[in-house]
Order: sequence, then structure tokens, then C-alpha cells
Amino acid sequence: MIRLARAPLPPDAAAHLTTYTEQIEQTVESDRKARAADLWAHTTVRRRVRDGLLATLADMAPGHQRCMYCGDSQGTDIDHFEPKSRAPLRTFEWLNHLLACAYCNSNQKRNTFPRSEKDGSPLLLDPTLQEPLEHLRLVLPVGTYKGLTPQGDACIAVFGLNDRGVLVDGRRTAYGTAKQSVELWRIATDRNQHGKAAEIVRVAWNRPLADVLAAMFHQAAHRTAELLFLGEEETLGLLRDRELRAAFLPRA
Repeated sequence: MIRLARAPLPPDAAAHLTTYTEQIEQTVESDRKARAADLWAHTTVRRRVRDGLLATLADMAPGHQRCMYCGDSQGTDIDHFEPKSRAPLRTFEWLNHLLACAYCNSNQKRNTFPRSEKDGSPLLLDPTLQEPLEHLRLVLPVGTYKGLTPQGDACIAVFGLNDRGVLVDGRRTAYGTAKQSVELWRIATDRNQHGKAAEIVRVAWNRPLADVLAAMFHQAAHRTAELLFLGEEETLGLLRDRELRAAFLPRA
């Protein structure tokens, strides 16, 4: 999971979402859950809003339309961050929509939406509102996550981030590939092959599990980086290189 920026919806799609939200608001409160489900499933309604939602979410998603939760599989589903069964008035709210793979949406999250016992705030992370790196730390050589906050722990549990072997194995592979990417970028740049270097950056961020690359740069700037990258001093040196960081992290 990496930080994402929410894009504006096409005006026609936004207008339709407003219309359907008003219809739910006008429904008797006891019937709103059923009304929201019926509208969302209605063929005409879905035709009017689905394409605009999916296209915008796909542009926001990491890599090539990757799931905003696991970062590995293709995002195919419009997920209601707060499930429509729990919050029918948010069924057509753009800020409540994220792109998920079918497995994260239907097998893992489903209608689960844990809240804090202290203040009732959501425990799942919305990557368009929160920085996942502040809540989750990736143990890079191992490929598993450690929760830094209750929100991080909830995401690990709900999305099975450490229980799904394909994700853990994929992160290990992604770590090796990411290390190669920064090494190749340094070589290309030193040879003044700037077009090739730019392509290395583009490909690196478009691969599945871009959260691994994000974690590498984040941890390289941490005060305990020498321990986190023990035995991998060369990689740490590259990740700390200002020129390299500016190329991979243009906002840094």
C-alpha cells in the first residue's frame, strides 16, 4: 500500500453520483440500505457511473491499475472503503471509492470495517488520505509487514498482507528487482544515458508491489537505516544518493 492522490471525477460522473446520493437521502432511513444496494446494482445506474469511476481510479492506482490495498493484483473492483451496507449514504460518494482486486475486495475485506474502541475512527487505511508508511513497516529481506499503529495492524489482518504467500514471495522478488533498478539507474546516469535512466525509473514504479520500492526509500532515510540495511551498505548508499532520490522521488 502506497500513498495516492485522489483525482477529480469527470463532471458527468460526479453529477450522477450526486443525483443517486440525493435519492438515497430522500428514502426513509430504515430503507436506505436496501435502496442503496438496489441503485448500485441497477444496470442503468452502473452504466452511467462505472466507466467514469473505474477510469479515474485506474489513473490514480499504483503501477498498471494495481489494487490499492495489496499492490499486486490488477484492480478490477470499485470498493466502497466504508461498506455500503454500513453507510448507505456513502454508496455514491466519490471519496468512499477505491480500486481493489477481486481477492482483496471479495475474499478479504468484504463488509469488514473495524473501528477504534477509543474514538470510533476507522482502523483501515485509506491511501488517498493517509500515508501508509507511517502505519506499516516492511521487513525488506523477509517480505512481511509489521504494524506500527492499530491502523497498520488492522490492514495486515483484514487484507491478509502477511498470510498470503504469493504476496510475501512477491515482495521478496520485488526487493531484489528494485535493488537492481537503482544500481542500473546509477550506471546509466554515470554514462550520461539519461533517457535510459528515466525509463528505469518509470518501469520500477510501474511494476507490481511498488510498496517495496517506496519502503526502501523511506527506510533509507530512517535514523536506524544502518541496522535496517545491515550487510547491504551499497544499496543503502544508493538509496541515500540525492541525485538518485530526486529522480525516483520527484516530490522529495
